[in-house]
Amino acid sequence: MHISRPRSVLLAGAVAVTLSATALPAAFAAPSSTAVISEVYGGGGNSGATLTRDFIELANAGSAAYDLSGFSVQYLPGAPSAGSLWQVSALTGSVAPGGRYLIAQAAGTGGTVALPTPDATGTVAMSAASGTVALVSGTTPLTCKTAADCAAETRVVDLVGYGSAVVREGSPVTGASATASVARGTSLADTDDNAADLTAGAPTPVNTAGETSGGTGPGDPGDPTEPGTVRVHDIQGTTRVSPLNGQSVTGVPGIVTGVRTSGSRGFWIQDATPDADARTAEGVFVFTGSAAPAVAVGDSVLVSGKVDEYYPSTTTQSITEITAPRTTVLSSGNTLPAPVVLDAASVPGAYVPSAGGGSIDALALDPATYALDLYESLEGTRVRIADNRVTGATTAYGEVWVTVKPDENPTRRGGTLYSSYTDQNTGRIKVMSLDPAGPVPTANVGDVLSGATTGVMDYDSFGGYSLQATELGTLTDHHLKREVTRKQKSKELAVATYNVENLDALDEQAKFDTLAAGVAVNLSSPDIVSLEEIQDDNGAVNDGTVGSEATLKRFTDAIVAAGGPRYAWRYIAPEDGKDGGEPGGNIRNVFLFNPKRVDFVDHPGGDATTAVTAVKTKKGVTLSASPGRIDPASDAWDDSRKPLVGEFRFHGKAVFVIGNHFASKGGDQPLHGRYQEPTRSSETKRVKQATEVNTFVKSLLAADRSAQVITLGDLNDFAFSPTVGALTEGKVLKPLITTLPKNEQYSYVYEGNSQTLDHILTSPGVRRFDYDVVHVNAEFADQASDHDPQIVRVDVNAPAHGHHGHH
Repeated sequence: MHISRPRSVLLAGAVAVTLSATALPAAFAAPSSTAVISEVYGGGGNSGATLTRDFIELANAGSAAYDLSGFSVQYLPGAPSAGSLWQVSALTGSVAPGGRYLIAQAAGTGGTVALPTPDATGTVAMSAASGTVALVSGTTPLTCKTAADCAAETRVVDLVGYGSAVVREGSPVTGASATASVARGTSLADTDDNAADLTAGAPTPVNTAGETSGGTGPGDPGDPTEPGTVRVHDIQGTTRVSPLNGQSVTGVPGIVTGVRTSGSRGFWIQDATPDADARTAEGVFVFTGSAAPAVAVGDSVLVSGKVDEYYPSTTTQSITEITAPRTTVLSSGNTLPAPVVLDAASVPGAYVPSAGGGSIDALALDPATYALDLYESLEGTRVRIADNRVTGATTAYGEVWVTVKPDENPTRRGGTLYSSYTDQNTGRIKVMSLDPAGPVPTANVGDVLSGATTGVMDYDSFGGYSLQATELGTLTDHHLKREVTRKQKSKELAVATYNVENLDALDEQAKFDTLAAGVAVNLSSPDIVSLEEIQDDNGAVNDGTVGSEATLKRFTDAIVAAGGPRYAWRYIAPEDGKDGGEPGGNIRNVFLFNPKRVDFVDHPGGDATTAVTAVKTKKGVTLSASPGRIDPASDAWDDSRKPLVGEFRFHGKAVFVIGNHFASKGGDQPLHGRYQEPTRSSETKRVKQATEVNTFVKSLLAADRSAQVITLGDLNDFAFSPTVGALTEGKVLKPLITTLPKNEQYSYVYEGNSQTLDHILTSPGVRRFDYDVVHVNAEFADQASDHDPQIVRVDVNAPAHGHHGHH
């Protein structure tokens, strides 16, 4: 399931401090003659503001440099409550005699002018109108909440209260606003009366280098008209992390190749004169934050700013960026650098180097050997692909996955099969759209983006490397059909599994109707349907509701309306909030069954906390409770869906069905991330869960070795995974996905990989079967669920010499 993903810009502010003569005055009642707070501005990024960040500025009124090592500036709201805490921003370095020191604080969404490069940066969103700022020896938060208590605090070097601040020296200085700071006069006088010592006016931040916002101060080159000494390839370097990370650069030349005006705003530049090193990218992203980029594709620019490695999440690779940019446009309408062509010949077969599970950040890139190294060596650079088959349908976020390697593990229907942890599909690339390309077309797997697609190579946490297209190929529709499986014969018991993606009684009727048609038409009305992700009757509303009667009534009514039978159902309601999934939804497994075709054998005693057991009888094995749950008290099922076990009777034979929904892959490191090989941390829990189910199946077979057991559901893992290995241990279950031709072994599509998370497995007593994955969702842009259902048709009375088969 996707989550929404804007790159948020923190609310920011800045503070200016002047330094006092005594490093540790007895109290701030003694005026400071060295370090003082010289300016405070909390309106940065507010509506109407020019500057994008708040700031605090310090000044040194003394005759010697003032060391700030171990000091902090701290902020308290103007009218502190019992719960208000001083927010601390640590300082380093020193302030020269007569000099200034700039601390940037949080950034808002308004303003257009960046601060000069700050000497320290905090994350405090200061009030524009009222608050207190203190310069403190040490970084432990102050605890005082009144002017008197703070006056007795020996660690305070200087303190400024503005607006209606309760904590202040003398009276608070007034007049601070979204457009006005409060600042000390040029004499830096400190009489310990904020109202007398500071006045309101236009903000004038200055850093230790003497730079002012806009770059016009002494010691700053301002807006250069000649390139500086640093080129884009110097910034990108030969590894994944810039050798200039954290450093300021001036006058970096490039041609603007793409502009992004929403989300993570900014633009890409590329050097028109590349170096000879294939490892060093020639393009880079310039991050403008909340400000709309004031450049156009084709502009020749010089960019000054700070180099930063932005990690979208802790386990991803980073994006090299220039932040807090100042940009000079030299000319417009220039020819863009020629794009690098990516195709089956140019993209290597190996995926990524190994760091033994550690970070690959420091490894020298090897773009001729590894696909991810090639893509990294092209970060921010123009690339072109052509005539590419779609391997992941267009998403709600306007993304589509294509392959540049048409012969790489193709599925029967046009996807790319994911078949091993060690054999990654290197040709997959996500395509997104930048102006002026227009929206990504609505495409299904197997369609083709015909002609050239050109844009800039980017990276994000939702799939890794992506092509931000400024020119899109045209869609060639290959008219992918939704599959319809055959109707079961009268002697065949048809059992299906379907993940219906958080279905609850409050969902739109259209979702019920589409899913119902999937059961009645595409699955040809199975005798038993094991459902995953049925929620309680009010879905995410978290009010203690655990029943699913209304949800199931709507769903089974919709199946009848779609031409299917009148299904009955069985489930065990979970304890409220104990089974994971969407909070409030109380997700569970459910059996639908057609009572005209198959009988459910009810045994009382099954509930949310009681473990079902196998009971040996003279007539074979039966269940202690039906429906029942497998060992629900085991920690394997903590905050997770418990398996549902039911005993059915068909043509005189008992059939045991186990509906599963194992723990998700959430928390695993991504295939494309900085840690290689990635850690699959979620696997531990699924292996535990699989072992529980395996143990239960063994107990059934110990009582009756010919028992017909069908274990099915969303196992959230692959046929080649340790999870499925634990589930099948002792050959008590056979994963039917492996009986299909290789190019049909999938039921789910993720990041352009066709793979299987859903399974049907059968015990040795199931002698004759016909198995089918029914592709109705995963390959389509328009999908009722992100999973395809699957079905097995079993001849329960097959003789011992019967054969196995697949559809």
